[in-house]
Amino acid sequence: MTEKYWEVPHNQLALQIEKLSKIYNNKVKNIALDDISLNIPVGSIFGLLGPNGAGKSTLINIISGAVIKTSGKVCIWGLDIDKYRKQSKLAVGVVPQELNIDAFFTPKETLNLHSGMFNVPKNKWRTNELLELMNLTHEAETYSRNLSGGMRRRLLVAKAMVHSPPIVILDEPTAGVDVELRQKLWSYFKKLNKLGVTIILTTHYLEEAEFLCDHIAIINKGKIIANETKKSLLSQSNQKVIIITLTNNKITEKDKSYINNIGNVKIHKNKLKIYLDPKYTSMNKIIETLYKTDLKILDLSTKSVRLEEVFVNLIKDNLIK
Repeated sequence: MTEKYWEVPHNQLALQIEKLSKIYNNKVKNIALDDISLNIPVGSIFGLLGPNGAGKSTLINIISGAVIKTSGKVCIWGLDIDKYRKQSKLAVGVVPQELNIDAFFTPKETLNLHSGMFNVPKNKWRTNELLELMNLTHEAETYSRNLSGGMRRRLLVAKAMVHSPPIVILDEPTAGVDVELRQKLWSYFKKLNKLGVTIILTTHYLEEAEFLCDHIAIINKGKIIANETKKSLLSQSNQKVIIITLTNNKITEKDKSYINNIGNVKIHKNKLKIYLDPKYTSMNKIIETLYKTDLKILDLSTKSVRLEEVFVNLIKDNLIK
């Protein structure tokens, strides 16, 4: 879809950031971004994660043209934002967290209006195509105030695509929505990516980033503390987690001493989470150890450490440094 309107950069990078800094000088010097470098490949779903106040919003606002950088270089779809400010801004579509839709416009009117605002020639308006892509064709003539939350979210995505940008930024796109709607939105994002759109995703739902993204960068205190493929990031931790549900919450000191020989244990009411390295602890040892305790086990399951644990550990390590 995007190849019709945008030639892919020769270096295959949708976004190239070199030594980018942003300092707000409002009485106290506030360093929002501290000499960061980042490359986002064409066609990827790239996760930009970090705690509140880490610098994510500042970075997104610089990319979208809402904030002026202090220093460094930013190229969007091969266009230096200092030399090609207008063109580089057109290469990005932003889907904000807030539902900024006019309640008295229909989806069709909204997309037509924004097509005109982006100076898209009328014969190249993609209103019907985008409505179909976001499964909003039947609601095309319905006032936006009567749309469900999920429909409004999809309309925001369509609105960001009216000028056919090769890059779309999803800023907390599923904040405040239920599980079923979130999964439906994920499928639309995947569909958009398969059509050739590079997606930059910011989210506090680590499960969302783990499901959607193929590459992830983690930012904290204005610095990039991790920038790897999702597979590489998850492989940093060799831990496994054993989850044990007990028939009651009676855990003696003797039981704890046995369990601690297996790995790091976290206890919450009648549930135990045992974090261990499978290289050094076999399942036989685990079963043998549990057999020595007086625990009454209702259920036992295992899982690999997910992105959430890796994220928390990286942030914690960064705070110690």
